[in-house]
Formats: sequence, C-alpha cells, structure tokens
Amino acid sequence: MSAMRALLVAVLAASATLATTAAPYAGQNPPLPATAVTLGPPGAQSPFESTAAVTSNNKIDDIVFAQLKRLNLKPAGSSSDAVFVRRAYLDVIGTLPTADEARTFLDDQNPSKRAALVDRLLERPEYADYWAMKWGDVLRIKSEFPINLWPNAVQAYHRWVKTAIRDNMPYDRFVRELLTQNGSNFRVAPVNFYRAVQSRDPLAIASTVALTFMGTRTDRWPKERLDGMSMFFSRIGYKPTGEWKEEIVYFDPDKAPAPSAAGVLKQPVFPDGTRATIAPGQDPREVFATWLISPANPWFARTAANRAWYWLMGRGVIQDPDDIRPDNPPSNPELLDYLEKAFVASRYDFKALQRLILNSATYQLSSLPQTATPEAEANFAHAIIRPLDAEVLVDAINQITGGAEEYQSAIPEPFTFVPPDVRSIALGDGSVTSAFLETFGRPPRDSGLASERNSRPTASQRLQLLNGGDIQRKIQQGPKMQALLQAGGGGQPFIVNLYLTILSRRPTDDEIKAVGGYVQSAVGNPQAGGGARRQAALDLAWALINSAEFRYRH
Repeated sequence: MSAMRALLVAVLAASATLATTAAPYAGQNPPLPATAVTLGPPGAQSPFESTAAVTSNNKIDDIVFAQLKRLNLKPAGSSSDAVFVRRAYLDVIGTLPTADEARTFLDDQNPSKRAALVDRLLERPEYADYWAMKWGDVLRIKSEFPINLWPNAVQAYHRWVKTAIRDNMPYDRFVRELLTQNGSNFRVAPVNFYRAVQSRDPLAIASTVALTFMGTRTDRWPKERLDGMSMFFSRIGYKPTGEWKEEIVYFDPDKAPAPSAAGVLKQPVFPDGTRATIAPGQDPREVFATWLISPANPWFARTAANRAWYWLMGRGVIQDPDDIRPDNPPSNPELLDYLEKAFVASRYDFKALQRLILNSATYQLSSLPQTATPEAEANFAHAIIRPLDAEVLVDAINQITGGAEEYQSAIPEPFTFVPPDVRSIALGDGSVTSAFLETFGRPPRDSGLASERNSRPTASQRLQLLNGGDIQRKIQQGPKMQALLQAGGGGQPFIVNLYLTILSRRPTDDEIKAVGGYVQSAVGNPQAGGGARRQAALDLAWALINSAEFRYRH
C-alpha cells in the first residue's frame, strides 16, 4: 500500500464511523470482530440514520416493538434513505444500485417512495437470478461430487427454479412438484431434487426432505420417526437411458421398502406420528406431499416464513433457519406465528411475504444499535450488519469498474462454459466458480445447510481486496472506472459521483473536505507528476471499495 493510500485511509477513518460492534452475525459463525468501521464523527448526524421518528408500518412492527418494550430494549432509529436504497437493492435483487438509481431515489420527494421501490425491485429480472441462487444453495444444485447432478441436468434444474421464481409460483405447488414428479432428469427438471441427495437410501431422502421443507434436522429424531417417514420415499426408482448421463426418476410400485423400515413398519408414518393410508398403486410421495403442504402442517409454512425472514433480516426468528426443534424456540413466538399465518393467507405467495417484511419499519431500522447486545439483535432492535455474499460482492465490484469474472469448472464441456460477463448471482451450477468466489465464502452446496455459506471475514479476503492484482486491475483499467475518471477525476462532482457509485450515497461535508484536501495535496506535490489527479482519484476508489461500508450490508 502506497503512502498516499495509507494517508487517504487514515483521513477517511478519522472522519467516519459505522460501528460493526454489533452483536454476533446470525448463524453458526463466530462473532464478527469488533472492528471499528465508522463513518461519521461521534455526536454528528450519521448519514446512516434518519431523524424521523420510528413508527409502526404494519402488524410486524406492532409485534416486534411490543416485545422490545417488554424487554426494555430501545429500537434503533430509522435508516436513512441512502441506507435503505442500498439495502433494498442488495437484499431483493443482490445488486448494487447504480449512481443514477441511487441519486433518483434520494432526490425523490414522494413519501411513499420506499414502498414503490420495493414493488419495482420485486419485478426486476435480477430478482429471479438472485433468489434462484438462494434456492440453489438449499436444493444443492451442483454438477460435481458429492452431488453429481451433471451439467446439463443442472441447467435444466436451475432454469426450472428460476422460472418458478420469476413467475412467482405458489410455494406449495413449487414443493409439491419437487417431491412428486416422474421423468427424465433432462426434461422433467424437478426430479433432480432426488438426484441431488447424496444417497438414494430412503432414510437419507427423508432427512433431506425434513431439512429442506420442514427446517428440521433428523439426527435428533427417534429412529422410528425417521423410519416411518422414509417409507414415503422407499419406492423411488432410477434407471438410465441411452443418452449420456440421462436418468429416469419414477414411482416404482414393485419396489420393496427399505429393510430397516420394513422390519418394523407396515405402512408409512408422518413425522407427527399419524399413520398414512396408501391406496394400492398410489405413489406414497403424493400422500406425503399432500400432508406436508396442508395449512395445518406445523412445519411447512412456518419453516418457509422463518427462512424468508432470515434471508432478509440476517437472522431467523428461529436461528438457524434449518434447526427448528422444541429446545430451540423462536425469539418472538408471536412474530413467527403471524408470519406463518400471513404466508398461508396469501396462498403461499413468497413475494407477498417478502413485501410484507420489506415494508415494515423493523426491516427499515438503522444498523446503529441503541443497545448493542445479543438480546437486542435476537429481537431485531436494529438492522444486522453482515458481509455481502461472495457473488453479490464480486458483481458489485464489476458493476463499479466494468470488470468481469473468469469462471472455471472441473468438468470441461460446453454446458459448463460461462462467459465472463455473466453475473455471479446468475450462475446456476455450484461447481462453476472463481478464485474470488472461493475466497469469499461461496457455499459448496453439499448439504443444503444455511451454515455452509461462510460469512466470517478472513485475512485472505482482506488481502485480496487490499492488494489482489485482479482487484487492482479492475480499478485501474476497468472501462466504467475509466469513464468515471474521464468525466472529471478529482473534482467535487467526481467525488460525489464516486460515492454514489460505490456507497450509494453522497459524501458528507466532512468527507468532501477530507477527500478534496487529499486530492489537492497530491496534485500540489511537485514530485507527483502529471498523473497525480488520476492517481488520487484511483486511490479514493480503492479506499471506498476497501471500506467496511462497501463490504457490508448494513
């Protein structure tokens, strides 16, 4: 790091403070280090918080604020418009707003502009890309070991999931199709759900179904419960065709139940202990799916509602979202009950549930806590600061600079070639990756567990952002960064535009003063040469990309 850059980082750090002293980030990851990532001198109005009073927007807020009052926890203030526009773009479409998009939103005087933005984002094409990525992690969409779906089946499966999300297929239908379809893995994409289970043992399939759609881990179940559930999946047949890697998944009525279950059970048993009645020739998976997606099912809608909350808020009402059990209760039972009922009442409309959460004042709280304790975080007294997903981060860097990512796959065939200009959130195959995605914690998609995505910052991540040749090259040579520089590198309009491009906000007066002073000192240095202004502008871009404000969703 050059002395000029060190100076600039020091200047920025002195003028700003966004504390990531927040409590541990959700999930099983260890707490984030209490790094002082700040933006705004103590006592000054933060660019991250609005001066407007926090008031309830909907029933979610009534429930959350009542709970906070009972616990004597003060909620954070409302997030500023700049924080909200950035947070909403990142959470809904996994994409950083452009400078123009941020500027347009910030300048909009419509008091309903936040709700209008949510509606627009839910209809953006990137929405399907981003949420297909989320579901790809849960459904383990991956070509290679240990899943071994194979690339062309992965393409079919990912395309089906993405289309279902784009068309807002009701969640109960989405799950039913995954559980009950028969046919070719190339032509009837949902059958790949079963092929993405690491074992074809009915016990393993039952465990995967419980994890995926009931948010429950079966390792603590009594043996007879798992045996009973496994019988619903004991008559799934698999057979090859003459086409390379094609496989037919089908209901095989002549297939005998697994010995472990058949020895003690005469008929399948639902996880709630109810014995199932299967008519002759009937596919047991159909009977199980009907039971699972019933509004009265105690796991199905509850798990989906908790997962939706986890994805948007950074922490489940039950944490982790795939570890629902009696001794891991919700932090706010009334809130989870309400989300579950609202989801069922909407006929399993996932977008409607997301819209409900996104429009709540709870979602729109600032990340600056009034009380920085684990209890405050567990009860959603403030927004939770968390690192950007690896795919979102590299896409954001490429959007800013005009750079591209180079992907590779261990299976070199046409189905695994991905042009470098494809965004990382749009990758369908978990086996297609890059060095950046590997370093920044993209999940391997081996188990479907939420904890597979590693959100803990590492030294290698910091070094790659600070000194990595690929990042340096994108900043110095990327076509969009070049265009920014040519439009006025070093002047105040450039500084404002760069802040909007990278941080989605305008700089504060103190930041304008500090950065402007740095640029002037660089230009005025007689030893700096003719490119001093350009280098100072590049230094600013580099410093902002390495700031915690950029690296984190806050």
